[in-house]
Amino acid sequence: MATVTPTASDPDPTEPAASEDGQDRVTRASPDSTDTPEPGSEWNIEDAAERSRAVRLQTLWRWETDFSFRKIGLLGFETVLPRDRIPPIDDPTFIGVSDAPAYMKPREPVISVVVNGEAKAYPLAILMWHEIVNDAIGGKPVTVTFCPLCNAGITFERVIEGRELTFGTSGMLRNSDLVMWDRQTQSWWQQFTGEALVGEFAATDAVLTFVPSQIIAWETFADAYPDGKLLERIINEFGQPLRPYDSPPYAGYDDVDNHPFLFSGIVDRRLVATSRVLTIDGETPVAYPFSFLSDNPVLNDSVGDTDIVAFFDDGTLSAFGGRSGEPQTSGSATAFSRTVG
Repeated sequence: MATVTPTASDPDPTEPAASEDGQDRVTRASPDSTDTPEPGSEWNIEDAAERSRAVRLQTLWRWETDFSFRKIGLLGFETVLPRDRIPPIDDPTFIGVSDAPAYMKPREPVISVVVNGEAKAYPLAILMWHEIVNDAIGGKPVTVTFCPLCNAGITFERVIEGRELTFGTSGMLRNSDLVMWDRQTQSWWQQFTGEALVGEFAATDAVLTFVPSQIIAWETFADAYPDGKLLERIINEFGQPLRPYDSPPYAGYDDVDNHPFLFSGIVDRRLVATSRVLTIDGETPVAYPFSFLSDNPVLNDSVGDTDIVAFFDDGTLSAFGGRSGEPQTSGSATAFSRTVG
């Protein structure tokens, strides 16, 4: 059976954060002490507001992150939930394509990942509630991630600098995007870029390696990979689904009239903020709006020195519509290099 990381309890602002041995993580001076260092002094943070935020993150939210290493300021993160309150999936379980349950609609969106000949599908209806799956595909440790707020399904290798990491949800957002954390160093990672922003791995400018993946319709995956595997729902001890997977927690969020949640930057007015795009990364990233691709379902183009072809499928359902009411289509898009060999 698949397992999920136990959710953290809400921290009590009146109590000190305790380590596993029950001792306070922040050293407190005795009444007669005159040489106890100021809380947060070990991080060498000069800005008082930044230092105060670091101390609060350590004492209130129980982070053991090394805040000495920061590529951006701590005030740039929005804390929304305790870490892993959105529980990542560890030790996921799968079933074969031919054994897929009846609730899987043919046009339901899944993240498709193929590594070393092994193909797996991760339904967005599940990832909406968990956001991270720590897995291995084709013998390669990977983490499959989905941020509902930016509709970004991205897969990364979990081995970096010779260390295998497992990831969780930090409970924080940056630019309305999921911030991940690793359990080995408690470094913080931006999901959209795979970049370490705070902590030990930020000191080495670490960036996770992308693993090719795509969001496609379930029937497209099943036809292409008849021997593929489908991620199963998490079942609790009572034999019931752990979450209401048929009802997305962000229902209707992809409505074009919505403003990005907890986004404090400047909204680029060239497109509606919640417009779906196909992004090609590189020295000069390119975004192809779905509204354009729907009129050009097969598009040959060049991005930098790379010749690419993009495909658009206008029948894929939106993951934000749930299984009740009228199905909503969003389409799906993917791109490949046009260079063979």
